[in-house]
Amino acid sequence: MLEAKPPPRLEILHLVDILPPPGYTPSVINYLTPREPSTKALATVDRLPAYFYMTQQTQTAGSEFETLMQEGGYLNLPQVGDVVTGTVIGTGRREVRIDLAGIATGVVRGKELFAESSEYANIEPGSQVEATVMELENENGEIELSFRFAGQQKAWEEIRALFTTAETIETKILEANKGGLIVRVGTVNGFLPVSQLSPEHYPRVSGGDKNKILEKLKSYVGSKMKVIVLDANEADEKLIVSEKAVWEDQQKNVLSQFKVGNTVEGEVTALADFGAFIKFGALEGLVHISEIAWQRIDHPRDLLKIGQQVKAEIIGIEGSKIFLSMKKLIRDPWQNVSERYKVGDTVEGTVLKVNPFGFFVELDPEIHGLAHVSELSDKPVTDVTQIGKEGERMKFKIVSIEPQEHRLGLSVKALTQTDTPTPEEVKPATEEVVT
Repeated sequence: MLEAKPPPRLEILHLVDILPPPGYTPSVINYLTPREPSTKALATVDRLPAYFYMTQQTQTAGSEFETLMQEGGYLNLPQVGDVVTGTVIGTGRREVRIDLAGIATGVVRGKELFAESSEYANIEPGSQVEATVMELENENGEIELSFRFAGQQKAWEEIRALFTTAETIETKILEANKGGLIVRVGTVNGFLPVSQLSPEHYPRVSGGDKNKILEKLKSYVGSKMKVIVLDANEADEKLIVSEKAVWEDQQKNVLSQFKVGNTVEGEVTALADFGAFIKFGALEGLVHISEIAWQRIDHPRDLLKIGQQVKAEIIGIEGSKIFLSMKKLIRDPWQNVSERYKVGDTVEGTVLKVNPFGFFVELDPEIHGLAHVSELSDKPVTDVTQIGKEGERMKFKIVSIEPQEHRLGLSVKALTQTDTPTPEEVKPATEEVVT
């Protein structure tokens, strides 16, 4: 057993009888000195059995112990689970002894030495420390303490404070799974869901491929991110943090400088099936695929690439979300479509995309039309690829033009049909006058 370093003149001076409260069955407590564990005497105490010592100091006028005795109070010994403060009086590789205010000795040993707080890493005699009471009396008559639990409790107290203040903190990424990232906040592990990542780190993967998403998340392991605590529950050991919330706060502060209708210039930072992300200054906005160009495109990468500098107009602001449009800064070619095309015209175009419901056809770089499956043949069509394929040049007849809706209807079967006059165009036959 490690030799303790008790306060000066550690010795038993006298015994006292502490009367228990009414209705309480008293227990027996042993008084001893760490130097002479065999020196014991019995007294009555109002709490569970425990070992403690008295020093010369406890006899001095004004001491806490003497005051308690003079006032006839009860000795308030700690309970299991309490966090107590004391002074280190002895250290070793496997145990540490602590003086608890001169009235009890505690010991930390074994796994309980492994603290959850850095302040316990380099303790030495004289250090003031906190520990959690694990057992009121061990085989040596000492109070069994734990740094591990005390550190954990303190760590959760700090986390609860961070949750209350919504303070931004820096956290390290430890692991990644398909749902998000395992992070370290102080000495406690937490979780950063994918949905709580900032746009900069959100895995924008085409088609939502889970394996590719996981690969992206794994690339963050070892890095640091700024987050705030969203949820903290010590009982369930649940700690949720958010990087997105930090980003949103930053967005709000800068966003006040902008309004709908403003033109911004920025860099394409990401391309997704549904649109492109444009970063301008400290902000980032989304250009939906329908707002990239007036003509139909299959994917933003058809017209854009990452790193490209573009201009866009702010068309919506919802909280911290910014919606942009590139096509609003471009002249609408459909405004004068009637000057270039007319119903009944036979035109030639390139089949851009083949779908079960028809062909999307490019008449020119600005004007695209649709040849519905019902307009591909006089007979029922079961396989549109028998009529035409992507990239093929074909002739069509324009059957409708709707400039406001940006729609132009095309037909293949109309090419072989004979035009029939409308009822208004049919004139009644003139009767021959018989004389």
